[in-house]
Amino acid sequence: MIEVNDLSYTYPGTTRPALDKVSLRLGEGEFVGVVGANGSGKSTLCYALAGFLPTLYQGECHGQVQVAGLDPIRAGPSALAGTVGFVFQDPFSQISGARFSLEEEVAFGLENLGLPREQMAGRVKEALALVGLSDLAGRSPFELSGGEQQRLALASILVLQPQILLLDEPTSQLDPVGAKKVIESVDALTAERRTTVLLIEQRLEWMAAHADRAIVLDAGRVVADGPAREILTAPSLDALGVRRTRYTLAAESAVGRRLIPSPDHLPVTLEQAAVLLR
Repeated sequence: MIEVNDLSYTYPGTTRPALDKVSLRLGEGEFVGVVGANGSGKSTLCYALAGFLPTLYQGECHGQVQVAGLDPIRAGPSALAGTVGFVFQDPFSQISGARFSLEEEVAFGLENLGLPREQMAGRVKEALALVGLSDLAGRSPFELSGGEQQRLALASILVLQPQILLLDEPTSQLDPVGAKKVIESVDALTAERRTTVLLIEQRLEWMAAHADRAIVLDAGRVVADGPAREILTAPSLDALGVRRTRYTLAAESAVGRRLIPSPDHLPVTLEQAAVLLR
């Protein structure tokens, strides 16, 4: 579904590449998390897969990328519009400003695709329900809180039913309850529609609970790639500016003090910690 070989990209006016010979592969229906410190290249990787590089940002780009059989570097974002859905970190940047209610905003993309009106209503209703905004369907997008706008931006992409979903910190403005609902909604898509998901997320516990794999970026390079629980508990994350969860740190301390036997895998989530301590 996604194949990247030796991808390098340098933004205009800079000398250090934001992506440095990145290679990775994602299969159909795979849920992959990406972590790394600020400036490690996480968002730039999403821009490349969505066809934004170098089309929108210019800069120098080398390497080979295939996304659902298309080359986003050559094709650009318009060619990928029906295949790749991208939810930005800043939800306000994805609100059109041309619609007066959440229902109309979510339907906006379907209108641009020319979908028959009788099909729109069901898909809009389903997308709003997935992100927990059904009760606000008639409200103006500009009356929402930041967290609600973030869920609206996600609904506006989910309604398009993309084959590939790129999520750049989609829960950054959400409380734990809202974040849990959003990630569970995304996880359901991988099971029901075989959607391929690439998730950038600071809350490692949500990622560990749902992602199949985790990839670590540092200075534009892939420095680790493997099973999510194994990668997200690695002590090497500390030196890379990625803080492991309190559950990992507590279990690691308990093992070091010989309060509990060393497990095969340290916990990342509360649920995993509870199983370990029983």
